[in-house]
Amino acid sequence: MLRAPSRGQWRAMATLLWIIAVVLVIAGIYVILARRDILWGIVLIVLGFLIGPGGVSIFNP
Repeated sequence: MLRAPSRGQWRAMATLLWIIAVVLVIAGIYVILARRDILWGIVLIVLGFLIGPGGVSIFNP
């Protein structure tokens, strides 16, 4: 049987999602500024905002 995750596991997952979101947003800014590919940069930034645990998250029910 599966057990519900503990509070520490939720905190670790939120931290991991926050780090992934930050990396995606920074990568999106880099793609826009350095490579001049605006569409992919916007896609990466939006994905970062959707994955991030603060605010909107696609993983919250």
